[in-house]
Amino acid sequence: MSGRARVTLFAVLATLLTACSLASLVDSTSWLPQAAALLALQGAVGAGARRVPVGRVLTVAAQVLVSLLALVFLFAGKGESTGTGPMAYLVMDFGALFRQGVQDVGEFAIPAPLTDGIHLLLLTGVLVIGLLVDLLAVTLRTAAAAGLPLLALYSVAAGLSGGGGTSWIFFLLAGCGYLLLLLAEGRDRLAQWGRVFGGAPRGQVPTSSAASGYGDGTGQALAPVRTGRRIGAVALGIALAVPAALPALGGGLLGVQGDAEGGGTGVGGTISAVNPLVSLQGSLNAQDNRVVLKYRTDSPQLGEQYLRILALDEFNGVKWEASGRALTDVPERMPTPPGLSEQVRQTGTEVRTSISAADTYAQRYLPMPYPATGVDIPGKWRFEPVGRTLVGDQLGKDKFQNVQGAMYTVRSLLLRPTAAQLQAAPLPNPAIRAEYTKLPDNLPPVVADTAREVTRGAKDDYTRAVKLQDYFAVDGGFRYDTKVASGTGPQAIARFLADKEGFCIHFAFSMAAMSRSLGIPARVAVGFTPGEKQSDGSVNVSMRDAHAWPELYFEGVGWTRFEPTPRQGITIPDYSRAEAPAPQPSAPTSLPSQGATQPSAAPSKSDECPPDQKKLGECGAAAPHQSAGTGGGGPSLTAVLGWTLSVLVLLALPLLPLLWRTRLRTRRLAADGVLPAWQELGDAAWDVGITPDGALSPRRAAGRIVVLGRLEQDAADAVHRVASAVERALYAPPGAEVSYEDLSADVLLARAALLSAVSRRTRLRALLLPRSAVRLRWSVAARWSSLTRRAAAPLARASAVLARLPLRGRG
Repeated sequence: MSGRARVTLFAVLATLLTACSLASLVDSTSWLPQAAALLALQGAVGAGARRVPVGRVLTVAAQVLVSLLALVFLFAGKGESTGTGPMAYLVMDFGALFRQGVQDVGEFAIPAPLTDGIHLLLLTGVLVIGLLVDLLAVTLRTAAAAGLPLLALYSVAAGLSGGGGTSWIFFLLAGCGYLLLLLAEGRDRLAQWGRVFGGAPRGQVPTSSAASGYGDGTGQALAPVRTGRRIGAVALGIALAVPAALPALGGGLLGVQGDAEGGGTGVGGTISAVNPLVSLQGSLNAQDNRVVLKYRTDSPQLGEQYLRILALDEFNGVKWEASGRALTDVPERMPTPPGLSEQVRQTGTEVRTSISAADTYAQRYLPMPYPATGVDIPGKWRFEPVGRTLVGDQLGKDKFQNVQGAMYTVRSLLLRPTAAQLQAAPLPNPAIRAEYTKLPDNLPPVVADTAREVTRGAKDDYTRAVKLQDYFAVDGGFRYDTKVASGTGPQAIARFLADKEGFCIHFAFSMAAMSRSLGIPARVAVGFTPGEKQSDGSVNVSMRDAHAWPELYFEGVGWTRFEPTPRQGITIPDYSRAEAPAPQPSAPTSLPSQGATQPSAAPSKSDECPPDQKKLGECGAAAPHQSAGTGGGGPSLTAVLGWTLSVLVLLALPLLPLLWRTRLRTRRLAADGVLPAWQELGDAAWDVGITPDGALSPRRAAGRIVVLGRLEQDAADAVHRVASAVERALYAPPGAEVSYEDLSADVLLARAALLSAVSRRTRLRALLLPRSAVRLRWSVAARWSSLTRRAAAPLARASAVLARLPLRGRG
């Protein structure tokens, strides 16, 4: 097998091993053998085209054409046909299939089902990366630069999957593939030098040989291939061992376990209940987006499946917190929620949710839908009836019951209050109104003034609440930003209203405070948004689904959720939408009918499903496995691709001189001309610091390169052979043979010897910032000068003609 064929084979292998990192993104690996076959076909076409040989552009064009034809036959009949007859079966609307794939990527959680669109995206992406690797490593002979597209492929897979227990295996496979590609390319280069490298007994390597990298008749240098393998193995080992030795970091209510105030080292890797303000922000900014809860539910409206942890109902002027209340035993059937009328209760549905908590989630408060009517859970738990929360009981000294690793079932009410019912709600119970409209004396006046200004013209509490929600979420100019400081005191609320940037805590606490200033009972709930629906029907709730939202009290309905946070993936309740119409009085109450008629705001949505409901799988049979967005600002495919492309551009900029010199050297040596080869030899010496001297004859210039470059005998003979060929080319009579067969090999041998004789810093400078690259600037300047000279002559002639024209009025 030739050296270039070996590099082609290892380029295909490196791409395939790196593509294995995409396996965790989908629930099937049936696409991997297809990707291997297509990569092999693409590499074979490139190898055949190079043996003909044809130009580089034609080689790449042939690979692209064959790859497209293979995809056409593979996906024949799976897209929208663009015509009739036999070709209609083969030629489909690739654009529609690609758009479907992008849509599926945005709708399904990882691992996503292998739909036709996702299948096409995977294979096309792998083929594009394979084409780039083949172009760089084989066609352009720069295997090192081929690591950039491989890095892009691995980065996309690692960024979307978020890591996992087997992520180190994919990293190891990708790293080994890249190192094997470098090894194959290195052997190919060594073979072009015409020398066989092997190991030498210790102590038998002469000093001169060690300095130059070549052996003499009595010994050989240590094999670079063997050394490269050892360096690669050590590098992979360090890359795998160092991250494993670093401790995990984090903390907070929904973060890594620390002490009672959110401290601690976080090495334990569990999640516990601490300060809800600081910890919620830490969860939203956490890099470790671990899954903390999984659940299955029979709720027909997954967008309302918020998992509530506790309610913060006391604003003491310093912070919001849960007021201390008496706990009772957990009743078998929980009492009716406060303020809920029988009319609203009858239009609701009782749903059942089975939840399992991760072993790393040590929350003392039990996450569950609101309002719960019953809970089946093992362990010692207590019930707080006002907030309707379950709290872990004390098990011993400084030890409390928590949800870590628990599996439990919650029965809860899915209430569907209408805008008309909320608008017609009577005045709240005086005791509730007195307790939940308290505000601290030091609350800045701007809070109440802003609330009155926003709700001006509203005639009832419901309209005021909707106007407040829209002010924050729609038309107030607020921006969602998790990096803002998480203070929640009176001054923090005033600062938030002025700066108009924050995250869910600021929005929820500000709307609750402004509602209280208007006389509307309000509190804040902390918990999780619905999560991401999986292809098997279950739902994953992760750290970045942590959320806070205001609950406002309406007599006859009870505590009602509102959503002022302008965060992607958040579901705004139907009853709080501006266009939400009042439901018909004949709306049925049985579960099947409710499931069929539950989208009460459907007329205002026309025939398009909103993205928040579409991701939760609430758009009917067209999206049977759609899932909720994480809501935590997780990176989308477009964002990952954009950042990856930016990183690749930044990484490629320092390599531009290297790529230009490699291309120029290949073109010069491929010309089989003596003078281009001599110019390449001079530039190679220039790159290591030997400035060219045009006044010297070829023989004296060769002697200067040998002396200043400290070349060994083999390399020196190669330089003198090239110089002799130059003299023949310049002075031999016409028709004389001036070139010889090993001319290119002599130039490469001399270049390698020049590089091995200098320091590592000089060698890197010669490779990445070659001095001879100044020729590019000279070439551009010469072309510009030629262009200006060509343009100057017509301009001069035009000026002369204009000068000879008679001027009116002269004489």
